[in-house]
Amino acid sequence: MALPPLDSPQWQSPCRAFAWGLRSITQTILTIVLFVTYLGIGALAHDTHFSLLWALCSTLFVWAGPAQIILITTLGSGATVIQSAIAVTVSAIRLFPMVVSVLPLMRTPKTKRRELVFAAHLTAVTLWVECHRFLPQVPRERRIAFVHGLGCGLVSVCLTANTVGYFLAANLTQTLGAAILLLTPLSFLFSTARNSREVADVVALALGILLYPLAAKMNSGLDILVSGVVAGSIAYGVHWWREVRA
Repeated sequence: MALPPLDSPQWQSPCRAFAWGLRSITQTILTIVLFVTYLGIGALAHDTHFSLLWALCSTLFVWAGPAQIILITTLGSGATVIQSAIAVTVSAIRLFPMVVSVLPLMRTPKTKRRELVFAAHLTAVTLWVECHRFLPQVPRERRIAFVHGLGCGLVSVCLTANTVGYFLAANLTQTLGAAILLLTPLSFLFSTARNSREVADVVALALGILLYPLAAKMNSGLDILVSGVVAGSIAYGVHWWREVRA
């Protein structure tokens, strides 16, 4: 499915833009990855004795696979609600830079802040990756509607997968469940590599991969954060140095 040209009359209606965003979930392999991942999350919710309604609500309101896994496992292991909330919040901090980088792609001089609230909620890794691919093909004044459609489509896929995984939990082995959950970080890694066009992007990605094993030896629980901050800082330094030389 190719999106209409930027000057096409089909973009004149926000509803049509929403529909194009909804249809765009068929154009990314991450839709399949999300479906398989949320099969595993649905099965995990079943095995830790949460109700299907609870699992569906966690997808709607948390909308981040790793954070949902943290929420389910911490509550399932006997942690308090406050402890689980803190753990999920710390996990969600990683999404803040993604929101900051995506929202400017949707704003126009006339955009009100309240119009960006739902788009900010929908911004997780999958949406962030696909926004950078799709939004240049969408007129700026229709990008919010497009993202609403794309996000609602992805959430609907995950809710369906939650339901299927919940009822198939008895047939999923522990090894298969772990392998399914591993698909998400792998797919995000390959998608990020595909979207790395600047030298700084490549440096950040490569250094992040190389530094992670060293950071993991610290046994601090902050291995991803440490390797990411160090790699990102070095990549920014490389970018700044290239800009100065230019």
